[in-house]
Amino acid sequence: MGDPVRILLVRHGETEWNRLHRFQGRSDVPLNAEGMAQAHALAAAVKGEPLVALYSSPLARALQTARIIHAFHAGVPLVVEEDFAEMDLGAFDGMQAHQWAEENPEFLRIWQEDPARVRMPGGETLEEVQARALRTLDRICLDHHPGDCLLISGHNFLNLTLLCHAMEIPLARFRSLRQGTAALNRLMKQGDRLWVEILDDRSHLQDRAGGSRPAGA
Repeated sequence: MGDPVRILLVRHGETEWNRLHRFQGRSDVPLNAEGMAQAHALAAAVKGEPLVALYSSPLARALQTARIIHAFHAGVPLVVEEDFAEMDLGAFDGMQAHQWAEENPEFLRIWQEDPARVRMPGGETLEEVQARALRTLDRICLDHHPGDCLLISGHNFLNLTLLCHAMEIPLARFRSLRQGTAALNRLMKQGDRLWVEILDDRSHLQDRAGGSRPAGA
């Protein structure tokens, strides 16, 4: 079957809404100064990787991160994939986490009990996010050769659904995983099998003040 396809799955750098703990699903919030610095640190960490293509969510924070990484890989394609966008949070988009919890106690209870199938009002379920992410990942990998190395610039919920699948963790337990801003995950894909080699690596941020902490909602 040949060597597996190598996938570097990253989360975008910090935004002002991450810092303020505001939900930012489809809101197109750019990186803040810290997020730009995180993206540059991430880019330096993977500059030696033999990337053959980069794929990104269309949202500014992920695309900015991808473009900073791409600067070290001139000549390889950077492709925007709509289905790598963050979860559609519907009416909750833009709310601060504490405000949301206070104003939606019944939804919070259901979200804590069975997060996989809960639909955000006017938005998506985690199951729907995972389905579109996996469908797109499968299609992309079919376009590449065994042993190729790809990078995907994504988001918190999007990445978590892919990681749950790769680690055979039910979406109901997605909170057992973490994705800090500018996190790096290393995955392998061979045929239908997807697995994780490195999870939520932020060691490239350790020389930054507060760089090892999880950031934002």
